[in-house]
Amino acid sequence: MSLNIVGQARPNTLAFETSALVKATGFREYDARWWFGHPGSEKEPELNLMGAQALGMGLGTFIRRKGLPPEIVTGHDFRSYSMGIKMALVSGLMAAGARVKDIGLALSPMAYFAQFALDAPSVAMVTASHNENGWTGVKMGTQRPLTFGPEEMTALKTLVLAGDFDLVGGGSYEFVPGFRDRYIEDLTDGKKVGRTLRVVAACGNGTAGAFAPEVLERIGCEVIPLDTELDHTFPRYNPNPEDMHMLHAIREKVLETGADIGLGFDGDGDRCGVVDNEGNEIFADKIGVMLARDISALHPKSVFVADVKSTGLFMTDPVLMKNGAVTDYWKTGHSYIKRRVAELDAIAGFEKSGHFFFNAPIGRGYDDALITAIAICEMLDRSPKKTMADLYRDLPPTFGTPTMSPHCPDEEKYGVVDKVVGAFTKMKGDGTAFAGQPLADLVTVNGVRVTTPDGTWGLVRASSNKPEIVVVVESPVSPERRREVFEALDAVLRRNPEVGAYNQTF
Repeated sequence: MSLNIVGQARPNTLAFETSALVKATGFREYDARWWFGHPGSEKEPELNLMGAQALGMGLGTFIRRKGLPPEIVTGHDFRSYSMGIKMALVSGLMAAGARVKDIGLALSPMAYFAQFALDAPSVAMVTASHNENGWTGVKMGTQRPLTFGPEEMTALKTLVLAGDFDLVGGGSYEFVPGFRDRYIEDLTDGKKVGRTLRVVAACGNGTAGAFAPEVLERIGCEVIPLDTELDHTFPRYNPNPEDMHMLHAIREKVLETGADIGLGFDGDGDRCGVVDNEGNEIFADKIGVMLARDISALHPKSVFVADVKSTGLFMTDPVLMKNGAVTDYWKTGHSYIKRRVAELDAIAGFEKSGHFFFNAPIGRGYDDALITAIAICEMLDRSPKKTMADLYRDLPPTFGTPTMSPHCPDEEKYGVVDKVVGAFTKMKGDGTAFAGQPLADLVTVNGVRVTTPDGTWGLVRASSNKPEIVVVVESPVSPERRREVFEALDAVLRRNPEVGAYNQTF
């Protein structure tokens, strides 16, 4: 098979229709994401259907050479082109000898659940999650409940771009009917809140709209739907519970209806965002602290994992300290946190982006926004005299930013972050003041997290799935101190002309 790897220039029509187009930068740290395009789009495509077929051939070959059983689960999100991409992927998998079990329209965690329920070690879920209409991608794994990390993605990229396939044939295809119901039954079995909770279920017109309202109703909640109709054009905003547009919409609906809580779900149902009964838009890392308090009260000396974008409260919260909880800060990214949770046998892992990972006895170790939603409702059920706003107020106050993402080309972003890490390393070594104070600590496990003596910290890292840099700041002192550290951090970042405008600020 001929592979046509493009940068900015679109190949001619004949080449586009007869060659597999797979842009190299689509193979990211732990996800695969490409711009597929849609009618009226002027942006050049990075993947075509033959490219998706080549990806399937590469993945099937990877599985075979690892000596794994060839059973694999596939599913797709609700986009106009996702089923076509999935079927092209399936044809490539079958050519490489894979036995495909297709669960149809799905959430990513539904596909992860299917690995267990259908006894298939591997998964390939076609989804671009919360990315804009026109994007596509595949979440892959060959060791449940884990998904690919950089080593596996690099190996797969090498196979696909070289066309190094074992096309042994002998593959098969099976559509698994009714699997949505089986997934929902598993989620809700034995789950029932005794407290009446009025819950806004916001889905941003993404795939979670076909799942979240029913799950919440089954556990006894009164559901107030918001943008639950499936519409791949995402007419109001992208289904991204880390984005302030979606959080503001949830806030308005909570205040309008007097709901007890608002829950927002991303496009493929593996992330959850929260707005409390007073309209406070609570960042997911703070929700993680609340859940960690609740879990560690039931399971003393619990071990948790938090990503480097998350609040410092995991280390300093007096309730967690009293419960003997231990938290490990680790690399941002669902694949990294999932793997770290497994390595440490942690009971849960939390990401500021809204990925929450619950291990036994709560979950199976993967990220599922519906399991998160149920856990939050159960936490409220165990605190019958407190509202969500009360639980939020119980936390020591800190002043954080949303996750801010200035544009930076995929080909440049890692180099930019390396320069920023070098600049801060030099500043700490020289004793140079940063935002009026010396640097107290540097964490470089994933980009750089700089901390000043007053506990204020800022993070710069490269986005793992978009052409962006990620910036987060938190201060336990004041909003003014938060602003001061952000401006000092941004000044270091702006030494690099490749860095563009922020998608949002505060």
